[in-house]
Amino acid sequence: MKRLSVLLLSVFCLLLAACGSATTPVPTQPPAAEPPTAVPSPVPPTETSVPAPANPTLILATTTSVQDSGLLDLLIPIFEQQTGYTVKTVAVGSGAAIEMAQQGNADALFVHSPSAEKQFMADGWGKDRALIAHNDFILVGPEADPAKIKGLSPVEAFKAVAAAEQPFIARADKSGTSVKELNIWKSAEIDPVTAKPAWYIETGQGMGASLTIASEKGAYILTDRATYLASKDKLQLVLLVENDPLLLNVYHVITVNPEKWPKVNYDGALAFLNFMVGPDAQGVMETFGVDKFGIPLFTPDGGKTDADLGL
Repeated sequence: MKRLSVLLLSVFCLLLAACGSATTPVPTQPPAAEPPTAVPSPVPPTETSVPAPANPTLILATTTSVQDSGLLDLLIPIFEQQTGYTVKTVAVGSGAAIEMAQQGNADALFVHSPSAEKQFMADGWGKDRALIAHNDFILVGPEADPAKIKGLSPVEAFKAVAAAEQPFIARADKSGTSVKELNIWKSAEIDPVTAKPAWYIETGQGMGASLTIASEKGAYILTDRATYLASKDKLQLVLLVENDPLLLNVYHVITVNPEKWPKVNYDGALAFLNFMVGPDAQGVMETFGVDKFGIPLFTPDGGKTDADLGL
């Protein structure tokens, strides 16, 4: 009986221990936090670009005046951005530019020598020709004006310079300016090219360089208004003769005929011509120079014909 009591007591103790451990709280791990949902980073916008043309290089032979005035510095980057072409500009004067095209060394011309341009087209070297803009020629010289030409007509002014034997700077480079100058001498019935008087100084250089020489020598010179105004602050020259119909200065773009030179970049040349008569280029020319000089250096003529200017 005693053994049975001990056995029952042992079972009771075991049951009591089991109940105590069942009531002891068991620490639990907090539920694992779900990883945050990845938010994609914003993708930067892709810059749009014009596909490069099959023949991306365009050789532009041009008069020095549109280069020296700074006009091409504004126009060329816009054209390149819009079309994908890369322009190689050769500023040599209209006569030399036309010769480059005849030799197959240019794709397009930007020139201002109407008589030479018409001959170029008549001979089949050019395919398309478009009027772009105009400004005018002016006669400048030393402020003292020893030949007393201020206010005279161009022809009378040239006669006065010759009579006074005052130094006159001539570009002598077959440029549009040179052609205009020689035509005025012809109208004055004077031939300094043949006679070669000491006062007639031929430079064979562009407009900007020739203006510098005229300034240094205190000489008279025929120049386009745009280049003179762009260089005026560095020159000792004043405007003496202007606003005469004889001094009209007209600019055209011409594409070189691929039938003459099959490897010419005609597509690029035509794209440049269309750009130059289009609203972007014409808009630039409409305001070019106004901020500095109060007047535009070029008057845009896109869409007009030579007849509209009385040519």
